[in-house]
Amino acid sequence: MKISLSWLKEFIELDASPEAISEKLTDIGLEVEHLEEIESIPGGLKGLVIGELITCEPHPNADRLKKTTVDIGADTPSPVVCGAKNVAVGQKVLVATVGATLYPSQGEPFKIKKAKIRGEVSEGMICAEDEVGLGQSHEGILVLDTDLPNGTPAADYFNLSSDHVIEIGLTPNRADAASHYGVARDLKAAFKQDLQLPPLPKIETRPSEDAIQVEVKDKQACPRYSGLTIKNVKVATSPEWLQNRLKNIGIQPINNVVDVTNYILHGWGQPMHAFDADAISTGKIVVQTLPENTAFTTLDEKNRKLSAHDLMICNGNEGLCLAGVLGGLSSGVTEKTTRVFLESAYFSPDSIRKTSQHHQIKTDAAFRYERGTDPEITMVALKRAAALIQELAGGEVVGEFVDLYDAPVLPFQVSVTYAHVNRLIGKNIEPEEVKETMRLLDIKILKESQEGLELQVPSYRVDVQREADIIEEVLRLHGYNNVALKPFLSSTYLSDFPKKDDDALQLETARVLTGSGFSEIITNSLTKHQYAEASKDLPEAESVYMLNALSEELNVLRQSMLFSGLEVVAHNIRRQQKNLRLFEFGHTYHKTSKGYDENNHLVLFLTGEKMSENWLEKSRPLQFHDLSQTVNQILNKFGVLKTTTQDATEDYFAYGLHVLINTKVLVRMGKVHPEFSRLCQIQQEVFYAELDWTLLKSQLSLDVTAHSISKFPMVRRDLSLVVDRKVRFEDIKKIAYQEASRLLQGLRVFDVYEGDKIGEEEKAYAISFFLQDEHQTLTDKMIDKTMRTLMLIFEQKVGAKIRQ
Repeated sequence: MKISLSWLKEFIELDASPEAISEKLTDIGLEVEHLEEIESIPGGLKGLVIGELITCEPHPNADRLKKTTVDIGADTPSPVVCGAKNVAVGQKVLVATVGATLYPSQGEPFKIKKAKIRGEVSEGMICAEDEVGLGQSHEGILVLDTDLPNGTPAADYFNLSSDHVIEIGLTPNRADAASHYGVARDLKAAFKQDLQLPPLPKIETRPSEDAIQVEVKDKQACPRYSGLTIKNVKVATSPEWLQNRLKNIGIQPINNVVDVTNYILHGWGQPMHAFDADAISTGKIVVQTLPENTAFTTLDEKNRKLSAHDLMICNGNEGLCLAGVLGGLSSGVTEKTTRVFLESAYFSPDSIRKTSQHHQIKTDAAFRYERGTDPEITMVALKRAAALIQELAGGEVVGEFVDLYDAPVLPFQVSVTYAHVNRLIGKNIEPEEVKETMRLLDIKILKESQEGLELQVPSYRVDVQREADIIEEVLRLHGYNNVALKPFLSSTYLSDFPKKDDDALQLETARVLTGSGFSEIITNSLTKHQYAEASKDLPEAESVYMLNALSEELNVLRQSMLFSGLEVVAHNIRRQQKNLRLFEFGHTYHKTSKGYDENNHLVLFLTGEKMSENWLEKSRPLQFHDLSQTVNQILNKFGVLKTTTQDATEDYFAYGLHVLINTKVLVRMGKVHPEFSRLCQIQQEVFYAELDWTLLKSQLSLDVTAHSISKFPMVRRDLSLVVDRKVRFEDIKKIAYQEASRLLQGLRVFDVYEGDKIGEEEKAYAISFFLQDEHQTLTDKMIDKTMRTLMLIFEQKVGAKIRQ
C-alpha cells in the first residue's frame, strides 16, 4: 500500500523527515518496505539558482563563446563561460552552480564542475530549458522575468514541489490502516500529536421524488447502506492536484467523478461507487442476491456467471454491480453521464471475500471490504465525496441522504489486566502508560481498577477483539526495541547462521554434476611413481613413498588426481565407453620440509562426444569450453563471481587456464597433453579440471543479495576488434568494465577470426555489448556516446583496430 507524505500531512502536521516517519511507522507495526521521492522535475533543480548577468564580453580565445560574470547572491560574482547567442548584461538567468547535477530532457545526467574553457575559468553554467529538464528548446539560455533576489533557489521560482511515497507492507489484520487517515491515526499515537481533520461539509438536502430509492433485502451481507443522488453533473478531467494525488500512489486518473471516489477510498479508507443514475431505470436500488449462473458483464468487459451467494446492487432484478468488488459495464460513469448515484456502504467481510475469490477479482475496494471497514464512516465519506463532486463537477443534490442501518454494529468490549500485560510483554509496564496508550488509540476506558481495565474498542479496529490484541497495541506503542532480550530465555536466543556442512556441500555439488550428466568415480590414492617422474610439475622430492609397498604399481601416494582418473578413462574406453563425463572428490599428498600435506580436490574429466548423433542434430566432440562451462556452474553455485584468469603453465596441459581468487589458484583446467594421455594408452582428447576444494568451500557465502529487475529495455551493440594475438578476451573484458560507462551491463564474444584477411600476428574478436540504464530508456545519443568511449579505450589500451 502506497502513502503520499504530502497527502498524509493533510491529516496530521509532521515535522519529522520522511526517513524518520518511515522508521516510526515500522516501529509501530506498519512496516515500510520502500521510500521514494517523487519530483515533478528530475533532480528538483537542486543546485540551480537565479543569477543576474553583470558583465558579458567576447571570449579572447573563441569566437562563439562569451566570457561573463554572474551575481548568484555570493560575496563575489562567479565567472561563467557561455556559448548562447542571446546572453546579455542585465538578464536574470538560471545558473547551475559548481557541484549541481543536471538532468537534461535528453541524455544522461551530468555534474557541473569548475573548469577552464579555452583558458578561461568557468564556475557554473547558464542553462537553457532543455538542459535542466524544463522543456525541449535549445535556442538559447532561459531568460527569467522576476524580481526575486539573486541566489534564490530555482525551485522556488518555478514553484516546484516534491512528494515522498511510503510503501507499507500492510499485514492482513490492519485494515484500519489501509488509508491515509488510518496511517495518520497511528502516527497521532506514535508522535502524541493531534489530528487536523478538515471540517465535515454541510450538504443541503430536501425531499424529492426524483431521488434514487434503496431497498436492502440481504441485511446480513449489507448491514449499512448509504447513498445520495446528484444531478446536472459535468463529467470531465480532474484538476491537476487531484490527478497528482492519485498518480503518486499509482492510481490512474479517469474522470472527476470516479477520481473523487478513489480519493475518498485512499484518503479515508471507505470504498465508494458512483453509478450513472440514468442506468437505474426503475428509480430504485435493490441490494440482493440473484439466481445461480445469472449472466453479468463487469467493468472489465468480462462476461461472468454469478453465484447464488454473490451480493449484487440491482436495478430491480437486473444486476448493476458486484457489491463491494467491481461495477457493471452498463452503469459506469462516462463523459455522457449527467446524473450520478453515490454509494457508500458497509458490507460483510465474509460476503465480499466469497465473491472476490469466486470470480478471482482483486480490487482496492474488495481488499478493504474483505478485511473489514468501519461501519461508522459511511455517511462521513459520502458527505465529503458529495461536496467534492459539487466542487469539481458541479451538480445539485436530489432528495435526501439514504442511510439504512437497522442493526448497528456494536463496538467490541475487552477486559485487560496489568499482570497479563507484564507477563506477555516480558517487562513491567506502568498502568499510566497502558491508559495513555488506550487514549492515544481512541480505545475508550469504561471502567478501571487496580487489577486492570474494561475497554471499548472503536468500530474501525476490527482486529482488536481479545486481551492479547490489547496487549499487542501496548507493546507496539511502547516499542519492540525497548524490550530487552533476556539471555536466559531460550525463546529469545538469536542463533548464528548455520555452519557450513562439508558433507552437505559435497553432496549438493555432486547433485549439480550428476544433473549435468557426470558420473562419480572413486580411485585409489596409491599409484606408481612413474607418473610423477613424467611431469616436471610433480617434484620427485614431494612424493610420499610407502615403506612396505604392495607392488611397484602402488608404491607412492599420488601428488595429482590426474593419472588415477586417466586410468578410469582408459578402462572405460577399452570397453567401448568412449563418451565420458566423470568427477571425483579426493586427496593429494605431498612431502614438505615440515612434514606432510594432504590437500582436498574436486576433479573433472571430459572426453569423447558431447552427445550421440540423432535426427535433430549432429554429434560433436567435447571441447575445452564444455569443461569451462561446468567449472563456472560450480563456481556460481558457491557464489564465486569475482575471479581472474591466467594461462596454465603445467606441462601435463597442452593448453589451459588458471582461475584465481586474489592471488590463489582456485582451478587448474585444460586439455591433457597427448604425451600424458598416452601414458595410460588413451588416444582421444581428454579435458581435465582440478578445483581446490578447501579454498572453494571457504568462498561459500550464505548471504543472498537481491535487486529488482530493471523495467527499461536492454540494448545490444556489436563490435569487431582486430588485436594482437597475445591479447585475450579476458583483457578486453577487464578494460571494458574498468573504463566504460555505468550503462555497460555485460559483454560476450560470439566469434574469433584468424586468417589471411588480417595480419599473421593478429586475431579478430566479434563482441556483443549489452547496455541498460536502470532509470530511463536509452536514447541513440546515449548509446552512441558509450560505444565511442569503448572504441577509444580499446584503441588506447590494447591497440585495437575497429572493423567497420
